[in-house]
Amino acid sequence: MKAGIVGANGYGGAELIRFLNQHPYADIELLISHSTSGKKISEQYPHLRGLAEWDIEDLHQEGITDRVEVLFFATPAGVTKEVLPSFLEKGIKCIDLSGDFRLKDSESYRKWYGKTPAKEEHLKSAVYGLPELNRDSIKTAELIANPGCYPTAAILGMKPAIQASIVEAKTIIIDAKSGISGAGRSPSMGNLFSEVNENIQAYKLCRHQHIPEIEQAFHELSGKDVAIMFTPHLIPMTRGIMCTMYADLTREMTAAEIHELYKETYKDELFIRVRPLGEIPATKEVYGSNYCDIGLSVDQRTNKLIIISVIDNLVKGAAGQAIQNMNLLGGWNEQTGIHHTPVYP
Repeated sequence: MKAGIVGANGYGGAELIRFLNQHPYADIELLISHSTSGKKISEQYPHLRGLAEWDIEDLHQEGITDRVEVLFFATPAGVTKEVLPSFLEKGIKCIDLSGDFRLKDSESYRKWYGKTPAKEEHLKSAVYGLPELNRDSIKTAELIANPGCYPTAAILGMKPAIQASIVEAKTIIIDAKSGISGAGRSPSMGNLFSEVNENIQAYKLCRHQHIPEIEQAFHELSGKDVAIMFTPHLIPMTRGIMCTMYADLTREMTAAEIHELYKETYKDELFIRVRPLGEIPATKEVYGSNYCDIGLSVDQRTNKLIIISVIDNLVKGAAGQAIQNMNLLGGWNEQTGIHHTPVYP
C-alpha cells in the first residue's frame, strides 16, 4: 500500500515514518509539510539519517493523488477539514490524526474547538478509529478519525465497566496526566524546559477538547447521556499518558469479580493488557509501544471502582493506532509493523 503523510515534520509524523519504514506491506511514497517543503526529513530528524532520506514536498503540487492509496493527516485541528476532502473525492483512504472528524455533532466541535466544523457529509461518513470499539466499520471506511490520546486511554479503561453497567456513568471522574510531547513540536512558553521541568500543571479545566469525544464514546457504550469530570495535567516527561478514573459502582462487587469482567472483555484484544489483580501499570511499561495496560482496584469503603490505564501518547494515542487502522483497511493482522516490545528503562 502506497502511503503518504501530511504534516510529516511533527512528532506524530515522525512516529508514522518509524512504523511505516519497517512495515512489510506499506511503502512511504510521500512526505508533506508546508513549513519545511524542499528539505529532507533527515534534516528535521537526524535520527533518520541513513534510514529515511525522503524529500519533504508541498501539498499542492501536481500528481499527488496518483502516487498514494492512503494518506495520514498529522496536522493541527482546523487544517485537515479544509484539505482532506479533495483527496477523499479522488478515492484515497484518509486517516486523520487531528480532531476534525471525531465529533459527530458539528455544534459540539464549534463549541469545544472554537473553529468552523467540517461538512456534515464528512462528519457522518467518518468512522471513529478505535479498533476495540469499531473494528468492523474501520475495515471498510474511506475516512477514519483517529482518536485523541487522552480519549484512547480513558475509553479503553472504562469500556468494560460501562458496557456491563456496573458503574454510574454520571459519576465518572478522570484524572489524566500526559508527557510534554502531547503538546507537539512547535515551540511555546508552555513547553519550555524551564517551565515544565520539576513542575506539574493542570490545564484547560472544564474546557479541554477531548471531553466531548470521551462523552460521545461513553454515550455509545451506555446508551445514556454522560457528563464526565476530566482534568488533564502536564508532567515533566517526554512520552506517556496515565488516566486514573473513579466511578461509583451500581452494586457491591469485589475487585476479583471486576477483574474477571475486564479479562473476559479484552481476552482477544492484541494490544490491551489487563494486568494481574493488585498490579498497577506505569507509563514506562508501555513506552514506545502500541499497548494499553489496565489495572484496577475497588474501594469497598466508598463502593468506588478505580481504573488505571496507561498508553504511549505518540503510539497507541496517535501513530501506532493509525497504523493499526491501516492494517484493518488492508486486511492484515492488526499487529503488523507495530508489534514492538516496550522500551525499558
